[in-house]
Order: sequence, then structure tokens, then C-alpha cells
Amino acid sequence: MGYQEYDHDMEKAPIGPASVADDGAVPGESFEYGDTTYAKLQRLAGKFNIEQRGIERVPENERHDDSLLNVGTMWLSANMVVSSFAIGLLGKSIFFLGFVDAILVVLFFNLIGILPVCYFSTFGPRFGLRQMVLSRFWFGWHGVKLIAFFNVLACIGWSSVNSIVGAQLIHAVNHDVPGFAGIIIIAICTFLVTLFGYKVVHAYEFWSWIPTFIIFMIILGVFAHSGDFQNIPMGVGTSELGSVLSFGSVVYGFATGWTSYAADYTVYQPVRQGRTKVFFSTWLGLIIPLLFTEMLGVAIMSATSINDGSNRYQDGYNASGTGGLLAAVLFPPLGTFGKFCLVVLALSIIANNCPNIYSVALTMQVLGRWTQRVPRFIWTGVATGVYIAIAIPGYSHFEAVLENFMNFIGYWLAIYEGIAFSEHFIYKRGMNGYVPEHYDQPSKLPPGFAAILAFCFGIAGMVTGMSQVWYVGPIALHAGEAPYGGDVGFELGFAFSFTTYSVLRYFEKKHFGR
Repeated sequence: MGYQEYDHDMEKAPIGPASVADDGAVPGESFEYGDTTYAKLQRLAGKFNIEQRGIERVPENERHDDSLLNVGTMWLSANMVVSSFAIGLLGKSIFFLGFVDAILVVLFFNLIGILPVCYFSTFGPRFGLRQMVLSRFWFGWHGVKLIAFFNVLACIGWSSVNSIVGAQLIHAVNHDVPGFAGIIIIAICTFLVTLFGYKVVHAYEFWSWIPTFIIFMIILGVFAHSGDFQNIPMGVGTSELGSVLSFGSVVYGFATGWTSYAADYTVYQPVRQGRTKVFFSTWLGLIIPLLFTEMLGVAIMSATSINDGSNRYQDGYNASGTGGLLAAVLFPPLGTFGKFCLVVLALSIIANNCPNIYSVALTMQVLGRWTQRVPRFIWTGVATGVYIAIAIPGYSHFEAVLENFMNFIGYWLAIYEGIAFSEHFIYKRGMNGYVPEHYDQPSKLPPGFAAILAFCFGIAGMVTGMSQVWYVGPIALHAGEAPYGGDVGFELGFAFSFTTYSVLRYFEKKHFGR
């Protein structure tokens, strides 16, 4: 038995003994034979048109998705969601920024944060490899498992945070629906989309931004008509500097959070697809919804500053977070239709969670030989159960969870980006420096010592620059007003990892020759 063929050839996967295991196993290992549980599960998946390919390289003759609209709308839908709106609220609620300075932070830190996502998206058509598998060319066969571990935490964490936001909206519509019920509803819907794989995820994201965008435009129109917008002036001094840097770290973390699975959604694009076109399709798909939703959040949150006795915006926010604030905008003028709008926004979380839950399954397969023997769609189900278990107890203190998690994302991905860009531009010297056939050959990949050491140095830089409630680094303390300073963790994490890897990799390559 060679390849098991299926009607949906774009999503077929090798399960016969002629295939080569991605973890370097000898072809024909027992789990690949037709009577094993693995093979039976794959055949079952084939009957329901569920994508069976995991982290195996996509052959050039199977890359049939040549639509640039698929590239752009993937990210347009994933970010035209209420989670992005919630980021804008943090500018005032956590960092006490005025309207103008918060808007500028949203603009510039998003422009920085999305660049790695756009660039790594161009790797998918060129190599047909998922982002975590591509990372083997920078971190080595064993070193990439550390990155995969962080990525699993990120995917699960994102999904938990997002589902909490959606549950808040459902609770704001109907207080009889507890938070855990909203979380479960969103999680099950997300699972049903991601279960079937690449094609269904792209099909869903192609359309799902439309109703959400319409609802956001209604919110914008109603709020503008209310006259409750407060143009809070910019602050000055070291306290302002610290708040700008710390809010910027959160915005950057949200924008760059897609980096670790950017290539996952372009692997079925043909090799001939122009890299510039893929880059700018991704760029437009990211920048438009991020700026629109976050700036809208900044504007509406400004209404909580109104001092006229009972402030319905502040009361709504205190009662049910993001959902309560939006209810304060929509319910008085729109009534029942306003509740319908909130339900649509709550379901927009599905579009945001789909990339997380699809990619976490692929990341799990990078962790080891046994994890690859579990089909992708099984890992999708396991991940769904795990983030439900995390989100339910986290529902009651969402704001603190969101801020801390966004910072964590920004920190580790900045370190990842520093190492990846150093290897790519200095040592690989562009795309021609890769031999994609080596992706499953440990002896031809970098040893990974330089990457791991550079990652540790990046963490050291991050620690000196981070500003959290529980710890403020010595450099962060000088970037703002005591006691919290300003968060420069991701900037220093990137600088430390890029610099140290650039030096260490020279000696590693000289000694090992690869």
C-alpha cells in the first residue's frame, strides 16, 4: 500500500507504509498499517471529508487554493471580532490613557505587530510547510519543541480569552444564561468548523466578517448619534510614557499573535503565487479590522468618563465587561434588535478561535513521535476540551487575564521573531537558503543550541523590561513612573534574542557545519 487516495485530493494524507513519518521514523512503522487505530481513524475522517493531512509537506501538485481573497479574508474575519474591540477598552480601563494617545498607540503598534505575520505567510506557498515545521529550520529538530510548547499555550490561551469575551456578550443579552454556557456554545461551534480542516476554515472565514462588520457599523452609528463621545486629552510626563509603552505591548501582542501559525493558512497556495501579493493580502486582512475595531473600542470606552450622575456606560462595563458596555450603547435606542446585534458579535468569536484551534492540533504533532500518531482532528477535540476547562473559572476575572495573557504572547513571539529573522536574513540569506526536503531530516537541520541559548537571552531581556503587577524589571522601572514604569519587554526580548543568536549561530555553524 502506497498512498491512500481520497476524492478530496487537496486534503489527502499518506497513511500507508510507503509514506515517510515526519518525525524521522523509518517508513512502514506499525501505526501506519491499515488495521491500526490510526489508519481506521483516518479512513473514518475520509468518509466525512475531514482533512487528514497533518504536518506533512503539501506536494506542489495538490496546492489548488490560488485565491488571494482566501488569504485576506482569513485574517479579516479572524480580527473583525469583539475580541479586537475589547483590546481598545484596555487603553483607558487599565492604562488610563486619553483618546488621542490611545488611538496613536493602536495605530503604530499594530503596524509593527502585523509585519511578521505578513512575512511568514509568504513561506506557505514557497515551501508547503506549516509554521511550526518551518521553525525547524531556525530552531532545529529538538529546539522547535520548546517553541511548539509555547505555541500550544498561546493557542489554548487565546481561545480561552476569546470565549470569555463572547460569553460576556451572551450574558449581557440574557442574564439567565450563565458564563459557562456561553463559553460552551462558542467552543462547540468553533470545533465543528475546525474539525473539517483547511478548506472549511477558509470557507467560513471568507464570509463571516460581513455580518460582524455590519453590526460594528451599527454600533458606530448609534454611538456617534448619541453625542456621548469624550475626546479625553493626551497626558504628559513619565507616567504617560509608561502607560503608552505598556498599552503598546498589549496591542502588539494581539497583532503579532498570529505569527506562530501564519504559514498554516497559505500552504495550499501554489508555488507560483506572488510573494508580494500574499504579503499585502495578509496585511490588508489584518490592518483593516484591527484598526477599525480597536479604535472603536477606544472611542466608546471614552464615554465612561461622563460625569452626570449615573453613567450607563460605566455601569454596563462594571456589570458585564465588554458585553455590558456594548449593551449600554445598543439597548436604549435599539431594544430587542440591539440584543440581536450582541448575539451576532458573541458568535464572531468563532472566527477568531478557528485559527487557534486548527493550528494547535498541527502544533501538537510537532512535539513528538507519539503526538504525530494521533490524527489532527483528535487533537482539535482535545484542545477544545482543555480551553473550556480554563475559560470557565477565568470568566469572573477576565480583564486581568486578558492583559497578562496579551503581554505573555508579545514577549515570547518577539523572541521567536528575533531568532527567526536572524537565521533567515543573515544565515539563510533569503528563501533560496532553504532546502524544504530537509524538514523531516534531523541530521540536516540546525542543531538548535544557538537558538535555545538565544531564547534564554531573550527571556533575560524580557525580564529586565517587563512591567507587571507582580514584577517590574529594572529597565521597565526607568521607562515610566514608579512603581510600574513602562513595559518594554517585547522590544528587549527581540533585541537580545536577535543579537545573541546572530553571534552564537556563527560558532554553531562553524562547529557543526549545518
